[in-house]
Amino acid sequence: MKEGAVALARIQQADGQFKLRPVLVLRQMPPHGDWLVCGISSQLQQEVVGFDHVLAVSDPEFAASGLKASSVIRLGFLATLPNSAFAGRLGAITPRLILLLRHRLATHLDQ
Repeated sequence: MKEGAVALARIQQADGQFKLRPVLVLRQMPPHGDWLVCGISSQLQQEVVGFDHVLAVSDPEFAASGLKASSVIRLGFLATLPNSAFAGRLGAITPRLILLLRHRLATHLDQ
C-alpha cells in the first residue's frame, strides 16, 4: 500500500461487524508498518464541514480516486490496519490533497 491510496479494506463497524469499505491511506505507522486510514463514504450528509473533505464527481481529482460516486473523506473515522486488511487498491488522491487532510487532522489533534 502507499500513502494517498484509495483502497478497499475490512473495517470494523460500530456493531462490531467487519465490512469491506473504501478508505484513504493517510500514513504508515511505527513500529510494525501498519497503516493509518480514514473511512470514505458516499453519504455526503456525514461531512463535518471544515474538517472532512468532499470529493465530488466534478472535481478534477475525482477520476484518479477510483471512487464510483461523490464521497466524503471522513477524518473522524480512523483505523490502523495491517497490510492483510486490504482487499485492493482503487486509485489515489493527489499529494496536495493528502497533505491538506493530514494537516487538518494534525491541527485538530493539537487543539
